[in-house]
Amino acid sequence: MAISQSLRDNPRLERWLRFEPDRTVRVATGKVELGQGILTALAQIAAEELDLRIDQVRILSGDSIEGPGEGYTASSWSVEHSGSAIRAVSAEVRALAFARAALRLNAAPEELSVREGEFLRGGTATGLDYWHIAPEIDLSAEATGAVAPKPIAEHRIVGRDIPRLDLMAKLTGSGFIQDIDMPGMLHARTLRQPGRGATLLRLDEDAIRRAGGGVQIVRRANFVAFAGGDETAVRKAAAKATETAVWATPRHLRPEQASAGWIAAQPSHDRRIGDAMPENAVDRLSIRFSRPFLSHGSIAPSCALALWKDGVLSVWSHAQGMHPLRTNISATLGLPVDKVACHHAQGAGCYGHNGADDAALDAALVAMELPGQPIRLCWSREEEFGYEPLSSAMAVEVHASVGTDGRPVGWTTEIWSAAHGQRPGVGGAYLLAAEALETPPPERKPFDIPEERGGGATRNAIPLYDIVARGIDFHLVHDVPVRTSSLRGLGATLNVFAIEGLMDELSARAGEDPLAYRLSLLADPRARAVLEKVGGMARWSKRGPGGTGRGMGIGLARYKNSSAYAAVVAAVEVDDAVRVTDIWCAVDAGLVINPDGLVNQVEGNIVQAISWTLIEEARFGEDGVASLDWQSYPVIRFRDIPEIRVELVDASGQDPLGVGECAGGPAAAAIGNAVAHALGTRIRDMPMTRERIIEALMRGG
Repeated sequence: MAISQSLRDNPRLERWLRFEPDRTVRVATGKVELGQGILTALAQIAAEELDLRIDQVRILSGDSIEGPGEGYTASSWSVEHSGSAIRAVSAEVRALAFARAALRLNAAPEELSVREGEFLRGGTATGLDYWHIAPEIDLSAEATGAVAPKPIAEHRIVGRDIPRLDLMAKLTGSGFIQDIDMPGMLHARTLRQPGRGATLLRLDEDAIRRAGGGVQIVRRANFVAFAGGDETAVRKAAAKATETAVWATPRHLRPEQASAGWIAAQPSHDRRIGDAMPENAVDRLSIRFSRPFLSHGSIAPSCALALWKDGVLSVWSHAQGMHPLRTNISATLGLPVDKVACHHAQGAGCYGHNGADDAALDAALVAMELPGQPIRLCWSREEEFGYEPLSSAMAVEVHASVGTDGRPVGWTTEIWSAAHGQRPGVGGAYLLAAEALETPPPERKPFDIPEERGGGATRNAIPLYDIVARGIDFHLVHDVPVRTSSLRGLGATLNVFAIEGLMDELSARAGEDPLAYRLSLLADPRARAVLEKVGGMARWSKRGPGGTGRGMGIGLARYKNSSAYAAVVAAVEVDDAVRVTDIWCAVDAGLVINPDGLVNQVEGNIVQAISWTLIEEARFGEDGVASLDWQSYPVIRFRDIPEIRVELVDASGQDPLGVGECAGGPAAAAIGNAVAHALGTRIRDMPMTRERIIEALMRGG
């Protein structure tokens, strides 16, 4: 089998798999649990290949000392990359164990089988198991990729609904980093520097100590934090510091800078990707769409623990990559990388690039000033909304050159956006507190995720449909007043929203049904299968006339044009606001490891897409981000979640495909098209609020 990039980067078997004295197998991964159920799926893969029970597999996740380095847990790559590596390593170790057992038993390997780690011969126990054989297996060897994994027909764990391994701890109040309590631990909060270059002129330390009951004040240049044994006292001290601190040159924003229109008007770095538009078209249609800056809206604010002891800095974080975090912290603090150890602890809210990495550096800075004492640093809710990287506002104009048959012969997706891939250590990006230290890092240069890695703002900007000439005009805007980085789906959400919106407009001009029109432009059998499946699920053929206040719309994409396929139909009712009543979704994710876990991820992605499409919008004020709580940045409530039905298209003979972000763009597009069907007027801007609906109706679309 082909060796994945993760395995090429970490070729030694022992980096992935180890037999433990307690008769379990430790399987390591660089990917981390962010609520997507990945640790359960990876355990299933290992248990399947090794013929173990699921409880015989212990997953070590996100450990920069013992585990493999696999970069960030992002882009729906965990099963594709880490799962592929674990499958290959497990199959190879199983073959090595069989060979040793056969020698011990004077038997041919094909005479043997294994059940729950025990070797059988002719179905009879031999007294040998993996743990007897383990000392004779050279796990320091590098994986060859020469051993084929199990045939799908023999699977007994992969493809089953295995309960999530991480849920019980979370349900009983001990599963998150926010729950960790270490002996002698101090709580810490920060006084956040109000923008790069802001200088602290005055700090009333006496007032802060009075408010916080004598907390310790940690200061390094313009980085200030407060630590003590009583978290409430520390919070009070931080609040008093924020109230009384005097800064020179703080950051100031203007409300209009939060709009996609402002972004599109800024100087940009421009490039053309893909094909030029053909000149043989008889018509051309263009529509512009937009979305605002978005927050991650993490359930709990970012948190980290750190301990500086005996010359080693240990950090516990819920960020998405422990090896990159170790590299970034060591570089920022001037420590050798082998003196920094980063360990993942699951967080109550972390996906994309929120404040988790930054909180880790904050905790590390405090820990180094207070050696020997564990530091638990937690951001405030206002800090999380105000200082985490936002997902950039975007404007997207889609242009179609149309032939005589009403089908597009050329397509350009034109994008104006700031970067979506500014994780620390990538493209000159850095951890937030680095700006407050003695020598701040240089200003970031324009950089976004390249197309060969899925793209950032350009993600899913090339339509999946059979169009001869397809291209992108990308205007990367660098000078934006806030940090921007990755949020679930990156640019794919608006790009699919725009592409599918124009597809509906083209089908209407051609006088054809939107589903039939799409099928006429698709040769890919897997794309056709999810469209036909969702059409049947939603009884699309019974779709009523438009303009009645009730509508039904459809959306399709293959995430990154390389991962899972998803087709979504949405039903809506529109009066003075949009209410989504039903969602149907069909997904082709190739070989599915855990069907229930996959459906759970798709449902969650759809719920979030509804929230983005109808509700969410970050706002700016003079002092910075102004949407700092759940009132000013509302997200979807349970009462507004529609009936969601997800079905999987069987593609078990195909490789597994990343699924965690596949439904977001199609769901947003389906809602947009359903609203256009209900009103007879298209709402082109997210979120589709009451005010935008009225404005669109008044201008006639």
